[in-house]
Amino acid sequence: MSSTTTTDQPDQSRLMDGYSSPEGFYDEVFVDGAAARPHWQEFLSDIESLGRAEFLRRWEQSQRLIHESGITFEAYGESKPRSRPWELDPLPHLVSGDEWRQVSQGLVQRARLLNLILADLYGPQELIRRNLLPAECLFGNPGFWLPFHGQQAPGNCYLQLYAADLARSPDGRWWVVADRTEAPAGAGYALENRLVISRMLPGIIHERRVERLAPFFIALQQTLRRLAPGRRENPRIVLLSQGPSSPSYFEDAYLARYLGYTLVEGGDLSVRSDAVMLKTLGGLRRVDVILRRLHDEDCDPLELRDKSPLGVPGLLQAARNGHVVIANALGSGLVESPLFMAFLPILCQELLGEELLLPSVATWWCGNPDVRQYVIKNLDQVVVKPAFRRAWQEDIVGDRVGRQTTDKLVQAIESRPTDFVAQEQVARSAAPVWGKGYLQPWHIGIRAYLAADEQSYFVMPGGLARASFSSGLLDVSIAAGERSKDVWILSDKPVPPVTLLPPPGEAVVLRRGGAELPSRVADNLFWLGRYIERAEGAVRLLRTILARMTGEALSSSVPELPVLLRGLAGQGGIDPGFAIDGIKEQLPTIESALPTAAFDKNEPRSLRSTLSAMHRVASLVRDWISVDSWRILHRIDQEFHPSGPLPTSDSSELLALLNQIIIDLSAFSGLATESMTRTQAWAFLEIGRRLERSLHTIGLVRNTLSEVSPDERPVLEAILDVADSSMTYRSRYL
Repeated sequence: MSSTTTTDQPDQSRLMDGYSSPEGFYDEVFVDGAAARPHWQEFLSDIESLGRAEFLRRWEQSQRLIHESGITFEAYGESKPRSRPWELDPLPHLVSGDEWRQVSQGLVQRARLLNLILADLYGPQELIRRNLLPAECLFGNPGFWLPFHGQQAPGNCYLQLYAADLARSPDGRWWVVADRTEAPAGAGYALENRLVISRMLPGIIHERRVERLAPFFIALQQTLRRLAPGRRENPRIVLLSQGPSSPSYFEDAYLARYLGYTLVEGGDLSVRSDAVMLKTLGGLRRVDVILRRLHDEDCDPLELRDKSPLGVPGLLQAARNGHVVIANALGSGLVESPLFMAFLPILCQELLGEELLLPSVATWWCGNPDVRQYVIKNLDQVVVKPAFRRAWQEDIVGDRVGRQTTDKLVQAIESRPTDFVAQEQVARSAAPVWGKGYLQPWHIGIRAYLAADEQSYFVMPGGLARASFSSGLLDVSIAAGERSKDVWILSDKPVPPVTLLPPPGEAVVLRRGGAELPSRVADNLFWLGRYIERAEGAVRLLRTILARMTGEALSSSVPELPVLLRGLAGQGGIDPGFAIDGIKEQLPTIESALPTAAFDKNEPRSLRSTLSAMHRVASLVRDWISVDSWRILHRIDQEFHPSGPLPTSDSSELLALLNQIIIDLSAFSGLATESMTRTQAWAFLEIGRRLERSLHTIGLVRNTLSEVSPDERPVLEAILDVADSSMTYRSRYL
């Protein structure tokens, strides 16, 4: 279970020099640590032909793209969850087309099987009556809620989107180590990985005939469109997100933009007369289909978990009456529990009349007395887990605990046997991962995605590969901060271009949606405009002050400086004591205090706090602003977020940073003015900007000109500088 990676960097001139296959694990690239596998040979030749320097240059550019685009995820396992940059490896993971076709057949069969199990458990429950499934799998399962029983899924399909976590055994066979049937995450990250790697290796990805991912998303779009009640021609489809608290909020926003759906939170929706309505500035708009990203129990606080703030009261009743369709159906997370994996081979024979093509990792349910004794005797060889899955629940691992903890585990199993399963330890295969300047063998798993179509399921020709330093469990490795890879499925024939745009010649249905701005989005855009203008006003005032503090004259001989400091104190930028005679002499010098005050995130009106608020609100409306606009705001946040000690004394460094922020904010204003469509979204952004600029100007004049100065000219010139009006004044009044 320990890693095979070494820490000493080898002396190498080629990319693959120094890479060694781990012993006891299947190597995805090399056979017995020597010759490359056939489907890897041409790719490795292409990579080596680039040269080490060119490869590193392209990877550096790709990392910059990830950074500028703000691709992040919320990391779990920390005392305070925080957004982390997405960890992507530059080397894709290659799978031959023939091998993937076999895997796809097994995945399609598995999706059909799980769908039939859900249809039975929420319907006649014949599997329990016939003793093919223990009653505990349903009535002891915390994921089963009585309101889910009896609901009718359109076309009897409970799984419009299904994912499976795959791993290889040491002999190269594929296993399913987990099923994801509730709200599978990661498809958006897989798409973003492809975008980054295809830009890094554009020629190679075409020469190697890599299957495109767009057909999968087209299939998903078509499936959701068909789900609309009454088969409306232009159904309103929304993507229901947990919001900023979700670990994959970036993915939610990205998928909503890519698929063309409105990104909503629970507060954006309301139920009226058993119909789900979207709250917009133009009134309530009926929603036909909801692609949900919420857990089952969080979707409706009226009938399910009443303490959840994420759901929509009455949503389950609206779905039950057929007025809205939810994908996946509520309750579909039931079969994610590991307990079901122990019974899938038998159920496949009973429900489909077939052998299970893609085996699960060996699973034993402790509710069976004989199985329980086997598990207890072999705790050092198995992984003990809860039988019923809860989101992000930590696993209990039998081979990693001491004797005292083992005794407690045995007691827990014997006292509550139906609550535990044991699974075979998965020795996941290894693949090269770039780190510390060379390639190392890390352990890998793949999450594969399927979308329902009219007859069966469509498998994404790719997926999200996840790599970890350890060969252990991979249930939440991405959330723990491990790496991902782009998955290339190699075709044996040319791959035609595919796009989500309609083909040439197809009639385009025109539909105006300018009045369908959700109320929450309008509010956030209004505050985004205010924070942008607030930040620009603070930056210009700080810059004017610093320019006079770092000039040739001493601070004491600059008559306008006390007036400007009074203006800054009036806006909350510094301690008011700096503007009061008799108190400022007892405080540190303004030269040393000003940079610290600008970076102080604990002060609500400091520049740092304002920029943080601007970035936070922008992330909430990311699907409503352009990619370039988001990159500008994200860059500002990163530039003004020092990772080291605060620059407490270097005013010149802060002045240079303020100049850059002015340029970036001006770039955003230019995009908003010239490129943003004059919809309600633009109007609310502009209302916020104009209002905040008016308040800033009024406050500036009140705090600087309310008292008569002995020499008024320098004060007036400073105010013109802050308002960026010096050129206009001089050209007008000569």
